[in-house]
Amino acid sequence: MDDLSLSLANFEGVAKLFPLPNLVMFPNTVQHLHIFEPRYRQMTADALLGDRLIALVLLKDDWERDYDQNPAIHSMACLGKIVADKLLPDGRYNLIFQGYSRVRLIEELPKTRLYRSAKCDLLPDKIPEDFDSLLKLRRKLAELLLPNLGEGQIQRHLSEIFESDMSLGVLCDVLSFAVPLPLKEKQSLLEILPVEERAQFLLERLQKLLATGPAFQGTKNIFPPPFSAN
Repeated sequence: MDDLSLSLANFEGVAKLFPLPNLVMFPNTVQHLHIFEPRYRQMTADALLGDRLIALVLLKDDWERDYDQNPAIHSMACLGKIVADKLLPDGRYNLIFQGYSRVRLIEELPKTRLYRSAKCDLLPDKIPEDFDSLLKLRRKLAELLLPNLGEGQIQRHLSEIFESDMSLGVLCDVLSFAVPLPLKEKQSLLEILPVEERAQFLLERLQKLLATGPAFQGTKNIFPPPFSAN
């Protein structure tokens, strides 16, 4: 059993919550995190002493009004694992976080620590029986994206991904994380469990994005993604 499967099999249904205003995390993606607030330093320390799992969740609009308390968060989040960590001399952390699974937050629990936690359910992809439709969507995504990336490392990397045996669900998650879509659209993509619907939604949003101009000029700066600070 690989680390991902083992971690999810041992997940007990309660996640430490790391709400962020500017990041939607997806399964099968990696993000650098810089942790400096006391509550999230405590969260990180607790996670490192345990299963290393936390859930990244997007804050809802107007989060600034209640940021120091319990601002509203979306009900769908990404559970993942701290795969590398560095404790800095002043108590801050630099982390590498890998997304593992979508989770639905069922009930937020009373605080016993500085950070928030919630009961949650793991949510696997819903895969249709009609694989032909998935292959067609995969081809459409490749035909749309690859010509717009120009020549270079990113184009070659994505070509290899499209030609690999990576599932369409994982492919959509990687693309949704990497391309410069609005946060609300990324959150919508996170919330779509049926893979065919997710791929179609992503295709439509990418078509719209490309229609407005050179949408992928900044993509080179997204692979790998920069640090996200809490």
